Amino acid sequence: MRIESGDILVEKRGHLGLVTLNRPQALNALNDAMVDGLQAALDAFRVDDEVTCVAIRGAGGKAFCAGGDIRLMHDLGRAGKQEVALDFWAREYRLNTVIQAYPKPYVALLDGIVMGGGVGVSLHGRYRLAGPNYLFAMPEVGIGFFPDVGASYALPRLKGAYGMYLAMTGARIRRADAMMLGLATHSVKGGAEEEIIAALAAGEAVETVAARFADDAGPAPLVAQEAKIEQYFLQGSLTAVIEALGDGAEEDPFAAETLAGMLKRSPMSMALAAEQMKRGRDMTFPEAMVMEFRIVSRIVHGHDFYEGVRALIIDKDNKPVWQPAKIADLDEAAVLAHFAALPNDLTFSKA
Repeated sequence: MRIESGDILVEKRGHLGLVTLNRPQALNALNDAMVDGLQAALDAFRVDDEVTCVAIRGAGGKAFCAGGDIRLMHDLGRAGKQEVALDFWAREYRLNTVIQAYPKPYVALLDGIVMGGGVGVSLHGRYRLAGPNYLFAMPEVGIGFFPDVGASYALPRLKGAYGMYLAMTGARIRRADAMMLGLATHSVKGGAEEEIIAALAAGEAVETVAARFADDAGPAPLVAQEAKIEQYFLQGSLTAVIEALGDGAEEDPFAAETLAGMLKRSPMSMALAAEQMKRGRDMTFPEAMVMEFRIVSRIVHGHDFYEGVRALIIDKDNKPVWQPAKIADLDEAAVLAHFAALPNDLTFSKA
C-alpha cells in the first residue's frame, strides 16, 4: 500500500503504517490535505489487522512540523471566511482527539522543529522518539493566538509550573528538557530514522527498537531554573505572574529576561493561556478540545491574531499593536467570554 498525495505520503510497510508529512518547503506546516490525509490513514490502519503500529515523520530534515498553516487561516479570516477557517480547526482538533485515544501504538519520529500543530499530531500519541535536533515550542502567544491542539490538556499535567511557563512565554526547549518533562518518551540517535522504520515494519516492539537506538540526551538545562519557574509561574493569573517577575527582575536575570519577553506578547493571548492551564488540568482530552474550539471561535473574530500574523509573518516588522496594548488594560469579562459555550460546540465521532 502506498498513497501519495503531494503534501502527505501514506504507506504500509509490513506491520507498520507510515505517514510522512511532505511540505518541507513550509517546514511541514499542516494544511487541509494533511489533516484529512492523516485522519483517513489512521482510520484505515485502525481496521487493518496486519498493521500493528503507526509511525509519523516529517520530510526534509529541518522540521517534523512547525505548526498549522497560520498564514492561510489569517487570509481566510481577513476575507470574511471565518467559518472555513473554523472548519479546518474543527477537523484538526478531532484528529488530535483520535490520536490521543488511538488503540494501536502511535510513534512520532521527531527531529527538528516540533511546534504548534506539529505538537498536536505527535505529543498525544503513545511514543515520541526525539532525535538530537529536536526543538519544541508552543509559541502562539507571540502571534496573538493561544496554545491549542491539546496543549490545554497536556501542559497542565507537566510537573510543577513548567506547563504554565511554556504556555505563557512560548519558550523553546531542546531534547534534554523534553525528556525530563515527558514531552518526549525516548531519546534516539540522529540519522537512524530509516533503520527504526524498518525494525517497526518487521514487527519489533517499539520499546525494543527505541532501546536499540537510544541516545543520551544529557542533562536538562531547565532543571537549574525549576525553582524560579515555580516561584514566578505558580501564580493564579497573568497579572500575578507579571508582578512576581517584576519583583524579581532587578536581582534575577531569569526574571528580567522572561518579563521582557512576555511584555512583547499579546496580553489577551497570555491571559487566555493562563486560564486554559487552570481549567485544563481537570478536563478530559475531549473536554479540553471543546474548550479550545470555543476559544478559537472567538479569536477568529478578534483583532490580535490578525495583527500578530501581520507583524511577525507577513510584514515582519515585529511591531504588533495589540488590543489591549497593556496587561493592566485587560477586561476579565472579555477574557472569560472566550470560554463560553457555543451554539454548536465541537462534537466527536463515536468511532
